Amino acid sequence: MTSGLKGGTSPALIAPLLLVLYGLLRLVDGLDGDHGPGLAWNLGHTLFLFGFLLFGVVTFALRGLVLGTGPGRRLVANAATAVSLLGIACFLWVILGDLFSDLAASAPLPEPLEMIGPLAFQGGWLTLLVMAVTATPRLLPAWSPLLVLAGFLLFAVNLDLLPVGGLLLMAGLAPVARASRPALSSAPGTAG
Repeated sequence: MTSGLKGGTSPALIAPLLLVLYGLLRLVDGLDGDHGPGLAWNLGHTLFLFGFLLFGVVTFALRGLVLGTGPGRRLVANAATAVSLLGIACFLWVILGDLFSDLAASAPLPEPLEMIGPLAFQGGWLTLLVMAVTATPRLLPAWSPLLVLAGFLLFAVNLDLLPVGGLLLMAGLAPVARASRPALSSAPGTAG
């Protein structure tokens, strides 16, 4: 798995950190009682955009982690990856629409995808995480998908809980970051 960045920093930790920062900027933006275009809004959504691009990288890292863990798991891993990427694409579409109002007006995300997108992302990820927990040998601790699920649930309860939910995602993905380091250091063409 090649999910690390130069210097050993993992997208599995950076992406949720960007989500935490987005959540904090969202809170700052809403202090006047309105969420909308402005410095905090634009900066927050830019961080949100980069966070979701990195979530795509993490999705492939999760897939790579579970691919060779048993017969029949490749099909499930590939399906979960595709579903997650569909969800990520929906998030990116909405984020770009939030940043560029002309795009939102001319090409809004179709309504069915507004509901399906978040569920696809979350369901695909949870499937991959559970596959890593149930692999022989176990690749992640059982609490990893539970913390990620708790973060997702907080997002659903109230978007003001994004910073806390992002921290839960970061904690849940910390084992993924650790699991990716040996593969990164042995990957061809990677120098510390």
